[in-house]
Amino acid sequence: MFTNNRRQQERTGRYGTPRVQYLQELVSEFQNSTTEESKERIVAHLANFAYDPYNFTFLRQLNVLELFLDCITEPNEKLVEFGIGGICNACVDPANAAIIAQCDGIPLVVQCLSSPVRNTVNYALGALYYLCNPANKEEILRPEVIEVIERYAAAGAVSVSFSNLAKAFLDKHISAQT
Repeated sequence: MFTNNRRQQERTGRYGTPRVQYLQELVSEFQNSTTEESKERIVAHLANFAYDPYNFTFLRQLNVLELFLDCITEPNEKLVEFGIGGICNACVDPANAAIIAQCDGIPLVVQCLSSPVRNTVNYALGALYYLCNPANKEEILRPEVIEVIERYAAAGAVSVSFSNLAKAFLDKHISAQT
């Protein structure tokens, strides 16, 4: 369920931690963490907060989008999965999408299309659906990227979710151009 100020006040209570402070604590915990397992848990938790528009301003303020992008560059497939999941959740907001693009995140998202992890590919397809706009469509709608997305669209027997997401992308960004 999406949050608003009144609902957040009810859930937090008089002595609870304000959302921005809680998210800051998670970011600090991530930065100070020494174990991969702990980092994975924290990034997954942050990615869950990224779906709610109530948190978008806080995520930008705390540079969480950049943290997600950093995770995508890691060799740890779980960090990549949770990082791209956070990007996918957050990029429905145009301000978040703009930050992701400004931070050179589009090539990182495109790179996730070739991941061996199903969730990572699903999140990448979803993120590209929302990231593609007139300002960056040349970067996303390159022939090699379209070819990969077309293969996913044709792979309904292998993965319905890949196929559906890829078809939605093509319908919105390719079919609309013709």
